[in-house]
Order: sequence, then C-alpha cells, then structure tokens
Amino acid sequence: MNSNDIIMLVTMAVYLIGMVVIGLMFSKKNNSVGDFYLGGRKLGPIVTAMSAEASDMSSWLLMGLPGVALLCGTAEASWTAIGLAVGTYVNWLIVAKRLRTYTQKCEAITVPDFFQNRFRDKSHSLMGIAALIILIFFIPYTASGFAACGKLFNSLFDIDYHAAMIISAIVIILYTSTGGFLAASTTDLIQSIVMTIALIVIVLFGVNVAGGFDAVVENAKELPGYLSLTLSHNITENTSSPYSFLTIISTLAWGLGYFGMPHILLRFMAIEDSGKIKTSRRIASVWVVISMAVAVFIGLVGNALMANDTVDAMSTSDQAERIVIKMAQLLSENGFIAAIFAGLVLAGILACTMSTADSQLLAASSSMSENILKGVFKMKISDRVSMIVARAVLIVIAALAVLFAWDQESSVFAIVSFAWAGFGATFGPVVLAALFWKRSNRWGALAGMISGGIMVFVWKYLIAPNCADWGLGFLNVYELLPAFIVAVIAIIVVSLVTKKPEAEITEEFDEVNRLCKA
Repeated sequence: MNSNDIIMLVTMAVYLIGMVVIGLMFSKKNNSVGDFYLGGRKLGPIVTAMSAEASDMSSWLLMGLPGVALLCGTAEASWTAIGLAVGTYVNWLIVAKRLRTYTQKCEAITVPDFFQNRFRDKSHSLMGIAALIILIFFIPYTASGFAACGKLFNSLFDIDYHAAMIISAIVIILYTSTGGFLAASTTDLIQSIVMTIALIVIVLFGVNVAGGFDAVVENAKELPGYLSLTLSHNITENTSSPYSFLTIISTLAWGLGYFGMPHILLRFMAIEDSGKIKTSRRIASVWVVISMAVAVFIGLVGNALMANDTVDAMSTSDQAERIVIKMAQLLSENGFIAAIFAGLVLAGILACTMSTADSQLLAASSSMSENILKGVFKMKISDRVSMIVARAVLIVIAALAVLFAWDQESSVFAIVSFAWAGFGATFGPVVLAALFWKRSNRWGALAGMISGGIMVFVWKYLIAPNCADWGLGFLNVYELLPAFIVAVIAIIVVSLVTKKPEAEITEEFDEVNRLCKA
C-alpha cells in the first residue's frame, strides 16, 4: 500500500468514525421505540428532504447508474433517471403531506402499522404480511449496499472482499443501533453532502483527464447508438439495437417504486411540520435531478477514458460499476491534496451505501420487533425491552444481508432493481389506495399486496426469461410495471366486490381530507 492509498484510507476512516460518533450523540435522545423508529416526528425540512433522497439513492448512484451508462449508453440510464426524477417529485407532491397527516391521525409509526390502522384490520393479517414483505425485500436490498462496500475496499486496497464487507456492516450497525432514526437521518444529510462533493470532484477530474468536455462528447458520438434515447449500445460488439417504446415505458416505471418505499415513506411520516413539505419537495427534486444527470455523465466520461487508454476496457456490469473507483485511483496519483479528494470521492460511495442501508435496517427491524413480535404475536414487553429487541433484530437482519451478499460477482444494479420492484408493486398501489380512495378496504389491500408481490417473482423468473421463446419478446419489460398494474386491478376489483368500509373508517378518511386541504 503506497502513501496515496494510505491517505485515501485515512480519509475514509475519518468519515466512518464520524458516522459512529453521530450515532452515539443521538443515542441519549431515544427515550421510546417511537423515538428510535421515527425520531418523535421532529425532522426539519432540509433533513427530511436530503435524508429521504440519500436513503433512496443507495450505491447505485455512484456505481450502478454510471455502470449502466458506460455499458449501454444513455438510453437505459437516462430513462431510468427520468422515471426516478418524476417519481420523486410526484411522491413529494401528492403522498408526503397526506401520509404525514394520516399516520399521525391513526397513530402509526411504521408502514405496516399504517395499513392495519387505516383499514381497522383486527386480524393483523395486513400488518403481518406487510412486515414479511419488508423483510423479504430489504435483506437483498441491504445486501447490495454491503456488496458495494466490499467491492470498493477490495478494488482499492486489495483488502479481502468479505472482510471489507463485514467491517462496513459493523460501522453501519453501530451508529444505526445506537442512534436510531435521528442518527440515520442526520448522517444521511451529511452523506448527501459527501455524495454531492464526490460527484462534482470526479466529473471535473474525469473530464480533464479525458481531454475536455468536447472530447467526451465526440467519443460518445462515435459509438453506435450511445447518445440516442431510442437505441441501446452494445459495448462488446460496438453495435446498437432499438430501445423500444414499451421498454422506455417499463424503464420509466422505476418512478412508480417511490410510492412503496418504506424507508422513504418513513421520512414523510417523521417531518415535524407538514406545512414545510413544499420546501422539502423543492430541495429533494432539484438534488435528485442534478445528481442523477451527473452520474449518467460519469458513464460517458468513463467511456472516453477507455478510448484514450487511461483506464482498462470494461465489458461486464461488475467491471463497469467500478468506474468511479478507477477514476478516484487516478485522482489520488496527483499529490497529497488530490489523494484527500480521492478519499472523499470514495467516501461518497460509502455514503450512498450507508445512507440507504441504515434506513433499510431500521425499517426491517421495526417490521420484526414492532409489527410481527408485538403486533401479530402480541408479545407484552416494556419500552426498554422493546429497544433491546429492536437493536438485536437489526443486527440479525444485517448478518443475513452479509450472507446474501457473499457472492462477490453479484451486480449492485440488478439486486437493487429487483428489490425496488418488490416494494413498488406490493406497497405502492396499497399506499395510494389507502390515501386517496375511500372505498378501498382491507380485503382489497391484501389482494393488491399479495398479487403484486407474486407477479414480481412470476414476471422476473418465469415470463421475462421465456417470452422470446414464446414469440412474445415485447413482454421482456421491467417486472415493476406489470406487477404494479396487477396490484391496482386486484385492489379495485376485490374492494368493490367485498363489504364497504365501516363508517368509522370513512369518517377518518374525510377528516384527513379536511386537514390536508386546510
């Protein structure tokens, strides 16, 4: 390990230690389980906005998205980014205030709590199934973050992938289990700043090494279909193929996922003043658009660096997802100050990962301790014991995620996309129906949740892989889109053919309507 590597490593270590210190600082503010999981609903507008988007971005912002742009050109990466940008804005616009008001009205501190209380489900089936779904999809989602950390340290310092992954997981567990939601949200704000610095530094450096902005653009123009929004580039064969209208629609469907993301919805539930949601929406939307645009452009820069032999050729997703790491290594070779900035860039990758993983661990932990153990099985435990259980469950879930990420060749983007589809299809339609359709009932919510979850697996592993052989190649679309549609249909049909909601439920719905319009 040379001096530049040591400087980068020290910079990253200082960052990691800082996150743990924040966790310890907030540990004394967790006087109840509600504080631990929702921060006592005391988040300000800036922290709400940036922690929501930092927890959303995950490691794919600095690894997955640039990797896709590098391999396939701008079509898939850009349509994905556009879908997410629109989804972010619409989610803040129509869901945030209403969910904040509704969850306070029905005294819910988790998403499964909200489903049960909203529909007055005395059987606890809605809560139990929702909690299981969170566990099923958050374990691989969290695993993708741990995998990103492992790849980062392995690529840079030749540290064993598994050892690096475990150390990273321990740091995340330390500050999350001690400081809870307030620590996770505050560190997410800091991590969003670190991500922003990383994006700016690496794109400016990369453009300079590639020969300037014009050189980057000219290189991209020479690659077949690379800058087209209707063609997909094949980096191995240097050819292009049509990016169909249906494929564009299914890629845009990434935006539908926002309506069902528990770790984002929790930020809406936790904001202190619902009147300041407009401020949060503006901050969040602007940051998301700029950060994703820069991430896509990094893919173009990476291709230019391959063209002038600055970095080795990359032809697989695992290789392409490391382009920012390679660029940071190049930056570190330019002296002491440059090595510190390179360390900040790499800390940005850690920030992407940690800001998502901490929120996911909290959501998964709350599902097990609050919704399954206390809600479904009716375990009578004190607040003190609840806090112990919450932290123990968090550690167990993190350990399972480490096992899930044990394969070093796993793709960050592939894992995130599947988990995103899972939450988007199971929770998204139910959240929208619960907030905006008075006639929806618990049977419809159950039908939507179950059918959406099943369709994600069926489409991903049965229909999509075989549709070409069946002569239905056009059906090879992102599983979120068909699963979301199936869930919406199930909610509507089942709600209409079953008993209407009780007067108590509809009166509460009307009261929330009135409060949101005030």
